[in-house]
Amino acid sequence: MGKTIAVVDDDVYIGNLLEELLTGAGYRVLRAYSGTEAALLLEKEPADLVLLDLMLPGLSGEELLPRLRGSKVIVLSAKAAVGDKVKLLLGGAADYITKPFHSEELLARVAVQLRSGGGDSRVLSRGGLRLDTLSHELLAGGQPVHLTRTEYAILKLLMENPGRAVARSTILEGIFEDTPDCTESSLKIHVSNLRKKLREADGEEHIEAVWGIGFRLL
Repeated sequence: MGKTIAVVDDDVYIGNLLEELLTGAGYRVLRAYSGTEAALLLEKEPADLVLLDLMLPGLSGEELLPRLRGSKVIVLSAKAAVGDKVKLLLGGAADYITKPFHSEELLARVAVQLRSGGGDSRVLSRGGLRLDTLSHELLAGGQPVHLTRTEYAILKLLMENPGRAVARSTILEGIFEDTPDCTESSLKIHVSNLRKKLREADGEEHIEAVWGIGFRLL
């Protein structure tokens, strides 16, 4: 599955245009029509990139921007004043595109931001999980989840390889520095406990056992 992009715009026509353009380029698209809806949506399902309009019902784009620290944000706005652009770029936006925009330019700027990584390199966001690799804090569906040192190391490794089956030996090797006492037999217990905690937090299954190989983040 491609990168996830959230389109936050109350103009249905522009939103539909962006969705068609982005899905045609292979991206997965989330939609929100107000700042308040976007805040709730992105708390539960973080996106790799957010295309953010400023003139929104509920929370304005300017009010929503500080809440999106874990994602790259490109502002799409009819406001063309240099002062507006500077303020938003200094306030955390990765880029600013003035409406009306050219499709080719928008796709190019999206590709550049996604190629350069997440809005906050310390934050991993995958499938409703949001892991801060500095503080070791985890949110699952917006709910905080307490992890042991070993559970954190396992989840971080799986989140760095989303959708890919990671061999047990690779996991043990990857987490050895943090948890040298973890063995192949105890690994199963740690993963089982981790899966249970995530399931209890948001009701979703996030990790699956791949028979004969290891584990995969869904």
